[in-house]
Amino acid sequence: MPLLAGADRLGVLEVDVRTAADLHDPALREQCRWLAAQLGYLIAGMSRYGDDLARARGGGGRAPAAELLRGQLPPLTAATGSLVLAGAVEPGCYGGGDAFDYALSERTVSLGVFDAAGTGLRAGLGTAAALAGYRTARRAGAALADQVRAVDEVVADSSADGGPVSGVLAELDVPSGRLRYVTAGQPAPLLLRAGTVAEELGGGRRAPFGLPAGQPGVAEQVVRPGDWLVLHTDGVTGARDRSGGAFGAAGLVDFLRREAAADHPPAETVRRLAHAVRGHAGNALQDDATVLLASWRRGRSD
Repeated sequence: MPLLAGADRLGVLEVDVRTAADLHDPALREQCRWLAAQLGYLIAGMSRYGDDLARARGGGGRAPAAELLRGQLPPLTAATGSLVLAGAVEPGCYGGGDAFDYALSERTVSLGVFDAAGTGLRAGLGTAAALAGYRTARRAGAALADQVRAVDEVVADSSADGGPVSGVLAELDVPSGRLRYVTAGQPAPLLLRAGTVAEELGGGRRAPFGLPAGQPGVAEQVVRPGDWLVLHTDGVTGARDRSGGAFGAAGLVDFLRREAAADHPPAETVRRLAHAVRGHAGNALQDDATVLLASWRRGRSD
């Protein structure tokens, strides 16, 4: 049975039964689902109090930069009545410059991906600073343009220890489907509709956070029920194989089209994309690769 904490997949619970017929007992399966759900919440809650669970899940081999940022990531999967999202950062143990964040409410969904210049702990500190600035402004109720300014200020103040931080910030008004976004030195978000990549959201472009950019321009797009929004860093499209061939924007689009045709949910799509990018690079990524995928499930009238 899958171990879940809400929509976040933590692992698998193996249950031994006495006979093969028990596998088809509806009451037993329901009890197992209940047990798995309770264990999932227990594991999620207790993992903050010790290291044994982290060691068992392979978290003991991380570099300091990766440890710094992985501790700040939200759950990798989340869902509300109107939206499902999933994210991933690769590689999971020795990277340290990428992160994603989100906030869910009844009316608004906030999304962000960040990628600091450089590598190692210095890059991790830059991204951590950007995350802190973003969350502080967002939790204070600041508008998207003011969130951008807040990230700019924090990154600029800490730039002596690192460099600029690129990224994408987006905000979806759930009742209307109005999406507002800013792209700061990273690839444009992608919008999937009816099983195909309908549009590259090329508006709202500016310099990376922490660099002079003038008045932040916020682009807008109308999102429809059933649409998928994909935010990603350049480590996804820039992953190279041994001959130097990049995974590329075309490779990402082709992958997303196949996943949409197969009707995989966001969490499975993100898992498979991370596997595809790692496989293309021979499990030796030259840069951190981050993806955050959100699927909107209902319109104004629901």
